[in-house]
Amino acid sequence: MPVGLIALALGGFGIGLTEFVIMGLLPEVAADFRVSEASAGWFISGYALAVVVGALGLTAAVSRFQRKPVLAVLLVLFIAGNLLSATAPDYWAMMAGRVVAALAHGAFFGIGAVVAAGMVPPTRKAAAIAIMFTGLTAANVLGVPLGTLLGQAAGWRSTFWAITGIGVLALAGILALVPRAGSGDASPDGLRSELRAFRSGQVWLSILVTILGYGGMFGAFTYIAFTLTEVSGFAASTVPWLLIVFGVGLFIGNTLGGRAADRNVDRTLLLVLSVLVVVLVVFALSAGNQVLTIASLLLLGGFGFATVPGLQMRVMKYAAKAPTLASGANIGAFNVGNALGAWLGGVTITAGLGYTSPIWAGAGITVLGLVVMAGAAAGARASARRAQAAAVTAASQTGVETAAAGSTEAEPADVEPASVR
Repeated sequence: MPVGLIALALGGFGIGLTEFVIMGLLPEVAADFRVSEASAGWFISGYALAVVVGALGLTAAVSRFQRKPVLAVLLVLFIAGNLLSATAPDYWAMMAGRVVAALAHGAFFGIGAVVAAGMVPPTRKAAAIAIMFTGLTAANVLGVPLGTLLGQAAGWRSTFWAITGIGVLALAGILALVPRAGSGDASPDGLRSELRAFRSGQVWLSILVTILGYGGMFGAFTYIAFTLTEVSGFAASTVPWLLIVFGVGLFIGNTLGGRAADRNVDRTLLLVLSVLVVVLVVFALSAGNQVLTIASLLLLGGFGFATVPGLQMRVMKYAAKAPTLASGANIGAFNVGNALGAWLGGVTITAGLGYTSPIWAGAGITVLGLVVMAGAAAGARASARRAQAAAVTAASQTGVETAAAGSTEAEPADVEPASVR
């Protein structure tokens, strides 16, 4: 395993921690700034919106530059955002820090996925992307619980100081361990070249599958604390430990999903999305059983995140020689899916459908993602058959022309001796 992937994973760990740890510290932050819970919630929503802006706008702006220096600059931006959060004197300064850090999020994962894939042989690209995303899963499994405990014991600002330190370490790792040659070249025509990737219908279909497939999982997860306490009957104090079970599933799914996607991306995504639908339905039906709920949490995390390496790899595959902006757009699509799933789950709860309704909504969204994925895979197979047929036809025509040319050249040699005689 190239050591540069460790640096990318460390950066992913810090960024994932920044995104998710605020959920456990929201009461402390709201009390410190004397704002309502709803106002404090914008530290989460504002971050998610800024991720989408950074994934598209910032990635587009840096598309003409070499990728290793860009990753370093993005981490500097990430460090600055968390430093501002740690020292924020008021609500709006904290919001600014969240937005600045979030702008680096989408671009880092989008460009980092391209860099990770460029550091390994073609048969290991999805696995390399999965290693980078291991940092994000580790942030959920270990970082969020530990960051929450640190913030509760030493003040919420201490957590953001710790994240700032992680950012510094990741920056040093990127500079020291990621080879410039392995980080891939920038697109020669800059943004124009990157935008050509969006002419591919398969790129757009892949992004849509990302929104629907990941949105289904996240929609079920957003309100999971209510499901666990109000339906499954767990005590509120056990919820953090149950979320670790979910995080373990993320880690396993990310690793195995990356390996499977290297063998066949479309087949892996179709299988994983199909099983994810089943898991969500079973979870919704059995949420009143604590043992089955724990098993469902593990499987939800596993199959939900097993899609991530394959989805990212598929977009990059069909973006061909200009994958950076398409990769960043897909990172933005994950966050759009987050917002879609959370919104739809909230709608079902508000409608009085109960705390298992977000899981049913997630299953419905995932079914739509599976349908789109099936159509995309069928279209890709049809295109491959047409390309193969065209290649065979071209080869046949070339062979006929070559044979004809050979016989024409041989003809004078056959005729001339007869005329001499």
